[in-house]
Amino acid sequence: MLYSSQVPIEQSALLVIDAQDSFKATPRWERRNNRDFEKNVGALIDAYRAAGLPVIFFLHNDDDQYFEVGSPYVKLMDFIERRPDEPLIYKDTRNAFTSTGLGALLLKNNVRRIVVTGIQMEQCCETTTRVAADLGYAVDFVTEATMTFPIPNYDVPGEELGVQEIQCRTEYALRRRFATIATVAQLQDQLRARSAVPA
Repeated sequence: MLYSSQVPIEQSALLVIDAQDSFKATPRWERRNNRDFEKNVGALIDAYRAAGLPVIFFLHNDDDQYFEVGSPYVKLMDFIERRPDEPLIYKDTRNAFTSTGLGALLLKNNVRRIVVTGIQMEQCCETTTRVAADLGYAVDFVTEATMTFPIPNYDVPGEELGVQEIQCRTEYALRRRFATIATVAQLQDQLRARSAVPA
């Protein structure tokens, strides 16, 4: 595994995965965790822009009515104002690599380290992290800039996995195997330190 400490922050890109209105349209939206999601993702977008480093957005499509191609809900959430030079990539797989040209885009920008944010924590965000690590990228997984919902057990009616259990399992599975579990403040500090170094 390539650790984030081995790759300088200036060789990184911020991925904002599936921060889209599709989730807000579903009944489970009220049961989401991390009510600071928008604030934390926004802070990282601002920090990456200030550092002049890539910010890449993703929208997910599948056969769910809220995610299908052409749905009015398949758009970035209102707290995000994407700039014209920031890529917006549509995907139809759980990870952000397989159904997109992300790998070529990262190569073009000399990116060897990615910072993962978005929705859902244990699905598209975690799957992207695992694939990225296997492809040789260093990965920062920013749990406080991800979001999830309770997961029902479809084999046992009424049983579900709560959001705290999901977060704990996700961090345990990823930490030092696929990613560094990073905070917004840690990444902001690294980006500020980079900006303070004379060119």
